[in-house]
Amino acid sequence: MRAGGRTRTLLELFAVSAKLGLTSFGGPIAHLGYFHDEYIVRRKWMDERNYADLVALCQFLPGPASSQVGIGVGIVRAGWLGGLIAWAGFTLPSVVIMTIFALLLQGADIASAGWIHGLKIVAVAVVAHALLGMGQKLAQGRTLATVAVLAATAVLLWPTAYGQVLVIAAAGLAGLWLYRKEQPVAAEPVPIAISRKLAVGCLTLFAILLAGLPLLREIWDAKWLAMLDSFYRAGALVFGGGHVVLPLLEREFVPAWLGGDEFMAGYGAAQAIPGPMFTFASYLGARADGVFGAAIATAGIFLPGFLLVAGALPFWYSLRRSPRIQGILTGVNAAVVGILLAALYDPLWTTAIAAPADCALALILFAMLAYWKLPSWAVVLTGAAGGVLLGWI
Repeated sequence: MRAGGRTRTLLELFAVSAKLGLTSFGGPIAHLGYFHDEYIVRRKWMDERNYADLVALCQFLPGPASSQVGIGVGIVRAGWLGGLIAWAGFTLPSVVIMTIFALLLQGADIASAGWIHGLKIVAVAVVAHALLGMGQKLAQGRTLATVAVLAATAVLLWPTAYGQVLVIAAAGLAGLWLYRKEQPVAAEPVPIAISRKLAVGCLTLFAILLAGLPLLREIWDAKWLAMLDSFYRAGALVFGGGHVVLPLLEREFVPAWLGGDEFMAGYGAAQAIPGPMFTFASYLGARADGVFGAAIATAGIFLPGFLLVAGALPFWYSLRRSPRIQGILTGVNAAVVGILLAALYDPLWTTAIAAPADCALALILFAMLAYWKLPSWAVVLTGAAGGVLLGWI
């Protein structure tokens, strides 16, 4: 790719990911729906199967799954720099917002605002739309539909992060057994502009930092280093996304660096804004050490996920050509549909739909996405306005 073409690609990638960072409300499952609509349906940067395989990979890895999917799309589009650009565009809007909350608006009660309620209903519509599209492609037929339903049932009855990981693993084993005699379905080739040598380097750096930062922290008593270690370990060891990272960060920061009320105020703000919930770390870092602390915290908590995706992708897209790997992926993809179905009910439906009027707004927003094909920003604005209107009724 020529320099001018590469620059245009990177600028387009940043613009699109920044738009998603400004409009993607509802948590990691909803983010996958936004990504699917923008990257796959509208721009066709990947095909459905490749996107589903990328989602499956990121479900297996620790860290912020939705952010890792965005990084993976960026890597496929424009190499490691594309992954960095995609991450920056999606993450920086909420980093800036959370830093401002920490410096100026800590303790502000925004969770009860009408427009926040409307955005929760937007998330219901987005996930329902994503569920419809992914279910038709990844859970076709009685067997895969059964896997999806069993996965949803297990996640609803056993709502833990590790339970979700076990469900995905069990679905992979089921796919391996059920489709052991099937010929692999050829997916459209996806070039990964990262060498295996660089990938091994990323995985090695991930392990060195995970083992070395705690030791370095003991030797060198520096506040920024202690913060980097705490956030890096949280990003490297948590499965299940932003909600699961809460107890890890609470043990590290309360009461050592801030009070419990301040901690929960920031967590409430993180749920009310677009973008990845891991930017809660930006709030904590800013409360601990201003803008510099926010930068350290943001880099620390997202770096493990970036290194893992960059390290795994070159091997992942080679391994999946194996019939056994494709059988595993078939089962995992059906389980992801089931997990999406469970998330549509809890936490999205249970927290957003409290009255018939809420359900009516969700139906209107779903129709805007599925049948009127309106852009996501229009749906978000309509949902926010609708939430305010519902508060007046």
